[in-house]
Amino acid sequence: MQEDSPVQNENTPDTDQTAPSQRTGRRNRLIVLAAAALVALGLGGVAVATSDTDRRAPAAVSLDAQARAEAASRADRSVRESSTPVDPSLSPAPSPSAVSASPTPTKTAAAKAKPKPKPKPKKTTRPTPAWVDPMPGAAVTSCYGQRWGTLHAGIDLALPSGTPIHAAAAGTVTQAGDASDGYGNSVFIDHGNGYLTHYAHQSRIAVTVGQKVKAGQVIGYEGATGDATGPHLHFEVHQGMWNQIDPAPFMRARGVDLGC
Repeated sequence: MQEDSPVQNENTPDTDQTAPSQRTGRRNRLIVLAAAALVALGLGGVAVATSDTDRRAPAAVSLDAQARAEAASRADRSVRESSTPVDPSLSPAPSPSAVSASPTPTKTAAAKAKPKPKPKPKKTTRPTPAWVDPMPGAAVTSCYGQRWGTLHAGIDLALPSGTPIHAAAAGTVTQAGDASDGYGNSVFIDHGNGYLTHYAHQSRIAVTVGQKVKAGQVIGYEGATGDATGPHLHFEVHQGMWNQIDPAPFMRARGVDLGC
């Protein structure tokens, strides 16, 4: 006969409860479910974080582009400013330290340059008087007047032989050579105003007939030709040819003192 398995009465209290292996499996399932829930929550957070990051990324990208644009603008402005001509008046003045550091030149260009020589004052020559002494500085050895019973018609002026003789005034040479009558080598000058001057006893004559001479010009050299006791100039003034007058007052009236 088949034995009937014992049947638990529903009303029997569950004192035995679930077997240990069943409880362990249930517990494992709960752990798996909890882990799955935690994983799900984590993935959601990552998704949320990722979505937040994705939403913030455009802002960061836009800020970075703006910064690059501003940098490019500054670079372009600096290029334009550098190409603009700089006003020298706006350049900063050098600092005192920079000025003091610069070497001081030992010699300036002005110091190196040779000073210009001062212009020499022009020699001003006094105008030659109309009448001059025919032999300046000479000693008078004889004046106009009677001598040894005859007329000494001129003034004798003595200096060493060869002393230059000068024309007493401007005029034209009318005679140059031996005048005879003891005068020796003589020069006659017509001054164009009715008066002539006569220079006798010359050792050498320096002018020719017809030559124009100036007052003070050398016309010959002192000597002792003709009737002369020694070298001297016999000087005469003629009012018309061979009309001798006293040279002393005549020359004195014209500013020349011959010492007689």
